[in-house]
Amino acid sequence: MIKKYLLIVSVCFASQFYAQNKTDKIPDSLKNANFDYLFDRIEMSDSDTAKQKLYLQAFLFKAKSEKNSEEIINGYKNYVHYSPSPLKLVYADSMIFAAKKAKRNELIGASYLSKGIEYYAQKKHTDALDNYLLADAYISKTNDQYLIFKVKYNIAQIKYYLGYYQEAISLFNECISYFKENNARGYLNSLHSLGLCYNHIGNYGLCTDTNKKGILEGKKLANTEMTAYFNHSEGINQYFKNNYAISIEKIARSLPAIKNKKDFANEAVGYFYIGKSYWSLKKPEVALSYFKKVDVIFKDKGYIRPDLLENYRLLIHYYKSKGHLNIQLYYINRLLKADSIVLQKFKYLSSRITKEYDPHKMLLEKQKIENALNKKKYNDIIFICIIALLFLSLLLIGYLFIRNKRIYKQKFKELMMKIESEIPVEPKTNTNGINEINQDTVTTLMKQLEKFEKDRKFLEKDLTAAKLTAAFGSNPKYLSKVISHSRGKKFTDYINDLKVDYLIQLLKEDKMVRKFTNKALAEEVGFSSTQRFANAFFARTGMPPTYFIEELKKGHS
Repeated sequence: MIKKYLLIVSVCFASQFYAQNKTDKIPDSLKNANFDYLFDRIEMSDSDTAKQKLYLQAFLFKAKSEKNSEEIINGYKNYVHYSPSPLKLVYADSMIFAAKKAKRNELIGASYLSKGIEYYAQKKHTDALDNYLLADAYISKTNDQYLIFKVKYNIAQIKYYLGYYQEAISLFNECISYFKENNARGYLNSLHSLGLCYNHIGNYGLCTDTNKKGILEGKKLANTEMTAYFNHSEGINQYFKNNYAISIEKIARSLPAIKNKKDFANEAVGYFYIGKSYWSLKKPEVALSYFKKVDVIFKDKGYIRPDLLENYRLLIHYYKSKGHLNIQLYYINRLLKADSIVLQKFKYLSSRITKEYDPHKMLLEKQKIENALNKKKYNDIIFICIIALLFLSLLLIGYLFIRNKRIYKQKFKELMMKIESEIPVEPKTNTNGINEINQDTVTTLMKQLEKFEKDRKFLEKDLTAAKLTAAFGSNPKYLSKVISHSRGKKFTDYINDLKVDYLIQLLKEDKMVRKFTNKALAEEVGFSSTQRFANAFFARTGMPPTYFIEELKKGHS
């Protein structure tokens, strides 16, 4: 069912999922269950991925069987919530496609909103805003007040993130007025974000009042999910009021719940302000342990924002005062990397950042430290030799890069000519040992191989010669010799080439598939690992998959 559906939409939504959605795996009891029951089971089975996958499949299958547009979209939305991160945006696109097919503005807008929220969760704020604006364009044509204010809330979050605090405050106040009577979680979230804005504009009194109100309102509404976040916000606010001990206590109390939600961004901010509080209390050694936790999150998650740059300035200051040049140099490099990311994401803040932190001076400091370290470790002759070797290495790397690009380009042209001319590649046959097999057996195996290729059974993951032999009712020796004779390849190369050839055609025809990562492409055609896929693709085409896709994007398809 799902495989046919994906073909209808030009195979644009990851056909590797067909194996997960085969309707013959869904019990009749689930096919007859209602949507509320299935949704409850999806939420309840969060710790059992196998069961959850079955309920997800059953929900979407039922929605499609009944041609229920709204529930089809909810089915894809379920996948967005519960799929691995690399697949969430693929399912979001499926949701948008289904909504557009239904031709209902509220469904299309809600689908774009869900995609934007997923981008925001992945800290891709520009993409998130683009989708929020698309959502707003559709939802503004409806009278659905909940969706209208949900879009306002999410746009306000982007404005807060980018530093447009007054604009964000105005939007959050509108959301508070609406959600107070209509949605408890939306109301509490809006209060929390409003408090953060007050803190950033220096109105610490209003921030405290808002945080207190948020905690009290949560108790009244019997919804304490946001209590940790109000404490976290107030802890940061207390730092700015110079109440360092209170700041440490409130943030530390909030962190277990925040870590449990895997909210690494607020975790990093919490560590930073605990560290700053200890620094202000003249306990730099204790502060350092928290500053290093911020660096670990930046290293693992890539999360950084302008105020966290001070984390590295304080680390550099500490190790400079101790004379630890190597560690000082390490954190200078970390600061320069963080600064480059911040400047890309916050271009409008560049003038403010330059006043607080001068990258040029930091580069000079870095060079000074490097020179001092080199004088300690190397004499002038060794230093010159290292520079020369580095230069020669760069020349060699550059030469190899240019040569490989030239080779890849030629390979790409040859491959596209073969595809466009539709001339089949003649296999190099190998007659070794084929005559000792009964001709009827050979004929039977040849027909089975043709059907195997026609039905695309080669896309199965972890396919082995033993499995295929068992499916054919033959023996490994005969199958190996027939493949070698008729296809001119060993079994592994035969399967890998079929997978790659299928993927090449899919990439040529379907622009959506070109957006997949190598990992997703490997799963698409049943490779057991990304590395095996990359090796097989290179062996078949003479170029990496990324190069082939980039050339297709240039308009060679």
